[in-house]
This record gives sequence, C-alpha cells and structure tokens, in this order.
Amino acid sequence: MDTPQKKKTLDTSWQSVASWYDVLLETDQDSYQAQVIAPNLLRILGMVSGKRILDLACGQGYFSRILHEAGAMVHGVDASSDLIARAKKQSSPAVEFHTCQSDNLLGIAQNSFDAVICILAIQNIEKLNETCAEVARVLKPGGTVVVVLNHPAFRIPKRSSWGIDEQTLLQYRRVDGYMSESRVEIDMHPSASGKKVTTISFHRPLQVFFKALTKNGFAITRLEEWMSHKVSEAGPKKVMEDRARKEFPLFMMIEAKKN
Repeated sequence: MDTPQKKKTLDTSWQSVASWYDVLLETDQDSYQAQVIAPNLLRILGMVSGKRILDLACGQGYFSRILHEAGAMVHGVDASSDLIARAKKQSSPAVEFHTCQSDNLLGIAQNSFDAVICILAIQNIEKLNETCAEVARVLKPGGTVVVVLNHPAFRIPKRSSWGIDEQTLLQYRRVDGYMSESRVEIDMHPSASGKKVTTISFHRPLQVFFKALTKNGFAITRLEEWMSHKVSEAGPKKVMEDRARKEFPLFMMIEAKKN
C-alpha cells in the first residue's frame, strides 16, 4: 500500500450545511443531480458493473449509491464528517466511506481504482493541483477521472448574473470577470433571517483545470456542456428564459485518462 503520511483532517465549510444538502438531494426528484447529472454520468462512465470507482468529495453519498446500484464497487470520501456519517447511514454496507481531504487520500493504495468521479465539488476544493496528483496516484494506468462542475465561463460567483435587453427582449448572461481566479464566500440561504451559513467556492478559468490535469499525467479525452432541464412557467418572460437556458449551459463535464 502506498499511503501518504497521515496529517490532521479538517472539515470543509460544507460541514455546516450537511443537513440541508442531504434533505435537498433525497427529497427533490426534479433536482439537477437527479435529472441532468446522474443520467449523463452513467452515460459517460458506460458499463460500471464490477469496476472500482472512487467518489471524491462524495457528500452524503448520492452518486455513490447510484453507481453501487449499477453494479460498481464504490468507495466514497469527503472532508465533512457529518456528510460521511449520513452517507454510511443511507447506503449499503457494501459501499465504503471515510473522511479525508481530497489532496491527501489517507489509506487508499496507488493504482487501486478504475475510475474517479468528482461531482459539483471541484469548485469547493482549494488545493487543486494536489488533488489531481492524488487522483492520479490512486487511479490504475488508463483509468478515468470524470469531473462535473458549475460552468466556469458562465457561472462565476459574484461576477456573473442574468440581465434582460428590453429592446431585443432577450435574456443575456453578464460576465464581469473570468480569467482571474477567486475565492468567494457563498451564502447558502440568502433569504433566511438569522445567522448566515456560508460555504467557500473557488473560481478558476478552464485552462487552470486543463493545466492541473495534464501536469499530473492526464490526457483530456472529452468535454461536454450540460444545460438545465427546467422550463419557465407561462408568462411574458417564458420564451426568453427558456431560450437562455439552452444557450448558457449550467454544467461542464471534463473527462481525462491517466497516461
């Protein structure tokens, strides 16, 4: 077993929203996770039966359970001990979970997984290069990593927004910054009263992800952009809103293979 030296594991900012996130995924059958990401992820991964898959930053195990039900042998890791506790409670004993940082995968041997997934979590990981290095370490030669993130060109925390051109009656996406990396606190319940609950999000332009992956021995094999499945209710803005959803994708998927 090739294991990094043990160091103190710290919970991420998602520790404070573990309960809310769990309820969201388990009760909303019309969520982006259920309607957009899950079916596309299974399509990208192909036949997973019998394969060993690591769910990196797995949260409360939502995608771990989906892959297990499809026949994969799944191991989930997350920095939040609360989310891991929920994952263990809600999943089959056959799915293994433990708490650790993405940049220091304690107890996981090198060359031990056929695939690694990281779903809607890379934007919350500070140490991107170190995380890519750890993913490369635990993947088998020729193994695949699949990353799904909020689209870095259109969904930039506090530097992108919707607007409406009253002359053309078109909804557009305003982007006030893209190339500069940023670290932003996100209010998870902006309309709620009382103490704020925040998480940390890191914006990076697309080239930063490509450089981190290629630096650590990966070849980019596929990139896809996934749009929202939602539709607006009938009204004067329905046409422009539905059009804008199709023009400005919500998610980006990057697939890379270990050389």
